Parts: sequence; structure tokens; C-alpha cells
Amino acid sequence: MLTISVCVGSSCHLKGSYNVIKELQSEIAKLNIEKKIELKASFCLGHCTSAVSVKINDEPVLSLSADNVPEFLQTHVLSRL
Repeated sequence: MLTISVCVGSSCHLKGSYNVIKELQSEIAKLNIEKKIELKASFCLGHCTSAVSVKINDEPVLSLSADNVPEFLQTHVLSRL
């Protein structure tokens, strides 16, 4: 199971972290991979100047916006399932 942590700290909140979470939930449901992904909220991941900070398991932090969630899933998630 992959764990995707999305920052909900103040900076990421202002950059749309809740929209990213909603889009991730929607896309994960469309792909029918809910049982393979654990989606978690996280506090500051230390990359406040980028877009919303997201981490897969214990890997480096990536920046994400609601607009690029499908690309993120294709590029960084589906190949690991």
C-alpha cells in the first residue's frame, strides 16, 4: 500500500491543499485504487515556497496542484502499484 501525505499546513492550505485532496480522492476513486492508496493529511513538509507539498511514503517531497493530480498519479503512483 502506498501512503500519500498531503500538507495541510497554513502555507499549503492557502495554496489549495484541500482542493488537491478532493481531486486526489476523486481520481483515486475513478481509477478504483482506493484499497491500494492511503491518503493522509500532514502538517508542514518543509517546502512552503512551492505549490502544495505531497510525499509518497518516505520519498522526497513533490509539489502538486489540483490541476496536475491526474498527471501526478500517472507519473508517480500507478507504476508503483
